[in-house]
Amino acid sequence: MVGQRAAFAHAKSFDPNVFLGFRLAPDQFAFARQVQTACDTAKLAAARLAGKEAPAHPDSEQTLDELRARVRAVIAYLDGFSAQDFEGAATRTVTQPRWEGKVMTGADYFIEHAVPNFFFHLGHAYAILRHNGVSVGKRDYLGTLSLRAP
Repeated sequence: MVGQRAAFAHAKSFDPNVFLGFRLAPDQFAFARQVQTACDTAKLAAARLAGKEAPAHPDSEQTLDELRARVRAVIAYLDGFSAQDFEGAATRTVTQPRWEGKVMTGADYFIEHAVPNFFFHLGHAYAILRHNGVSVGKRDYLGTLSLRAP
C-alpha cells in the first residue's frame, strides 16, 4: 500500500506526505495516527502477552518514509519473538493504564482487544487511502497468502 500511495501522488503531481494528515471524518485519527496506532497495538500486544517491555516509538513521523521506518521497526521487533516467549500467555494477566485497575486474561485480551483494535486502525488507514483515490484493493489489504496445493 505504501508504494502505491507515493506513485499515486507522483502521477497526480502532489506531495505524497499530505496523506499523513488525511482522515475519513473530523473526529477520527488522521492516516499517520492510524498507522502509528496499528503499530503500537501489534508491538504492545506481543510484549504484554510475552511479559516483556515494548520499545518506545514517539509519534513524531512527518513523512511517509518515516512512517515506513516505524512499520519496519515494529516488524523487526515482532520477528524477534519465538513461540517460547508466549508460553503461558493465555492465562497471563494483562492490564493497561486506561483500564483503571481492571485486568483481562491474555487470551481475552488478544481476542477481544488486540486483534480487533489492530484491524480497526489498519482498516481505517486502508479506507483513507481508498477514499482519497489510491488504487489499492483487497489483495493489497490481505497481503501474501500461504496458498499451497492440496
